[in-house]
Amino acid sequence: MQGSPFQGFEFEAYMAVKAKKINKMLDVAIPLRHPLKINEAMRYSLLAGGKRVRPILCIASCELVGGDESLAMPIACAIEMIHTASLIHDDLPCMDNDDLRRGKPTNHKVFGESTAVLAGDALLSLAFEYIACNTNNVSPYRLVRVFAELSSAIGSKGLVAGQIMDIESEGKAVSLKELEYIHVHKTAKLLEACVVCGVIIGGGNDNDIEKVRIYARCIGLLFQVVDDILDVTKSSMELGKTAGKDLVSNKATYPKVMGIDEAKKFAYHLMNQAVQQLACFDTAKAAPLYHLAYYIANRQN
Repeated sequence: MQGSPFQGFEFEAYMAVKAKKINKMLDVAIPLRHPLKINEAMRYSLLAGGKRVRPILCIASCELVGGDESLAMPIACAIEMIHTASLIHDDLPCMDNDDLRRGKPTNHKVFGESTAVLAGDALLSLAFEYIACNTNNVSPYRLVRVFAELSSAIGSKGLVAGQIMDIESEGKAVSLKELEYIHVHKTAKLLEACVVCGVIIGGGNDNDIEKVRIYARCIGLLFQVVDDILDVTKSSMELGKTAGKDLVSNKATYPKVMGIDEAKKFAYHLMNQAVQQLACFDTAKAAPLYHLAYYIANRQN
């Protein structure tokens, strides 16, 4: 980042402050009440740590177009609920069959498969209720656009489409185009929703939305390319989840299709492409999104 116009921005402090606020809101959002087991299961995964990249993307995008953090916070928290629900379901034996998530036993390992399914379902429905009940000073038109964007991102045109194609591709030869389809839908679509919803709620226009959508598409693919590289270069202890699972299950990955070196070059290209989308915005307001792209490209777990 040497020579960058974004130098001097205290990224780690920004992330820590935002994550602390998000965690506080999430803790309050799901009290321990009857029936206790389902609320314990929801809280177990939702409050298990994590970097809160998705909700912070939403808040940073709202601030990018001049909106206040308070406008985006309910949507940001809802996005983390949706993301957590997807992880709970993704870890199930019938899906990725994973035992570790964020360095802890996965939800179904602690609470059982049936409770894990229900916890994911409950978090998903709570997310939309949370937005509806906690969003203030936003026009109904913009709120409806947010609901449309989010629901599209996680349904059969988004995350679910990527997930089913990922399952269908196991053990098969997959082209680079097919691999991109999987991860645009499985990973990037929700990241797109994070930034697009932030811009919508912050009062941005359609041109702003298009710019951040391209940015998120790039960092979504970037996230997956880096994830695939880490899966074959890091240990389970370093990752906080089971390493080498993609190789064992014979899944299509970027290193497998392109090779490690080309995958690393592709990651660098995606980061640069993402950052280019921020050029038309105020430099100071764009700084968090620039640093988030750099952070995703260089993360180690």
